[in-house]
Amino acid sequence: MNYRETVEFLFSSLPVFHHSGGVAYKPGLQTITELDDFYAQPHKKFKSIHVAGTNGKGSVSHLLAAALQGSGYLTGLFTSPHLEDFRERIKINGEMISEQEVIDFVEKSRGILEKVQPSFFEMTTAMAFDHFARHHVEVAVIETGMGGRLDATNIIEPILSVITNISLDHTQFLGNNPIAIATEKAGIIKPRVPVVIGETQAGADKVLMEKAGELGCKIIFADQHAAVSRSWTEGGSQTFYFRQDGKELPLPVVIDLAGEYQQKNIVTTLIAIMALRQHTSIQIKNERIVPSLKHAAQTTGLRGRWQRLQEHPLVICDTAHNVAGMAQVARQLAGIPHLRIVAGFVNDKDISGMLELLPKDAIYYFTQASIPRALDAQVLQQKAQEYGLKGSHHATTALALRSALRDAATEDTIFVGGSIFVVGEILQQGYELRAQQHS
Repeated sequence: MNYRETVEFLFSSLPVFHHSGGVAYKPGLQTITELDDFYAQPHKKFKSIHVAGTNGKGSVSHLLAAALQGSGYLTGLFTSPHLEDFRERIKINGEMISEQEVIDFVEKSRGILEKVQPSFFEMTTAMAFDHFARHHVEVAVIETGMGGRLDATNIIEPILSVITNISLDHTQFLGNNPIAIATEKAGIIKPRVPVVIGETQAGADKVLMEKAGELGCKIIFADQHAAVSRSWTEGGSQTFYFRQDGKELPLPVVIDLAGEYQQKNIVTTLIAIMALRQHTSIQIKNERIVPSLKHAAQTTGLRGRWQRLQEHPLVICDTAHNVAGMAQVARQLAGIPHLRIVAGFVNDKDISGMLELLPKDAIYYFTQASIPRALDAQVLQQKAQEYGLKGSHHATTALALRSALRDAATEDTIFVGGSIFVVGEILQQGYELRAQQHS
């Protein structure tokens, strides 16, 4: 099989949660343990940092990877889902796993895949661990797929655990209240391994502290030690000044990410770096932090976080896909005049909660991604009308964005979001759409 055929085999043969939803969800560590044993337990051959959380875990994972890479460590990065290419999930020093390595892994795995019948995510996790071990990475940043306790990544023995925050998402699997979800995410806390919590949250913090206490872990709440004192955005970058433990830090940190919600993620990242220096053998030098983070998105390939796709009209996309994430994006959208929104959602999220947050004075182009979980665009339009959101519906993301571009004046802003899959499809099609619009 060539690369395209190999990826098609994976998507067609293994249950894929992000496409099909709950029927593909396989909680528990038995299958990933069998896979890991088959590959001679590669997860034990590199140091790892485990990152969980409802929102922000992808950004924090990429920021940490950039800092590690900038300090000279050969750094693995495992994240999900991908936006355009399956290989985005598995990177070493910002370089995706090669097409040939994906082909080779699947070819040698046919027997074990048939035997244990893993989910798509379990197979991907095993591929990442095998890839990192074979390339002798020194440290890998591993993002959980869902939850923590029963997530396939939770066989690792990390040197640091990070939980960005706790809010409602995947409630049908993780629980319908913050305490239940915190209990699941606390599952990545390991005996005597320090843990950084991004945000102090009533109820959830008690669960996390109790778990850390049981396991003899140092627990650090990032927002109790540091905060952004001032910040500003220029183009696609943000500049931050900080207060840490009551003192104003003299040097700013610049990141090539423009979403205002990155304020929380950069604080979590900096405190995680501090924890690594204080409690592990990993040493990220002060003089490397600022230059490493300045080009973090470019270095690691992070996309879809308040990403500018074009100017005049300005087109921005963001992968926020639950109520807590959309609340942060909606605050930034509220200050934008002449706004058009291309929006699509998956059908197992709190759609009402997200629609309620979106600005009522925008013009909407309701759409749907090409996956089974996508909410029908016409149904979405009807539901959105209940919340005072007005616009048209379009059968594909390409048609929706093309319509928005055709209608927009040069001073308008077009926002694309609601679903990771809507953003992914726009990123795949965006260059073609821009070319068509300007031809």
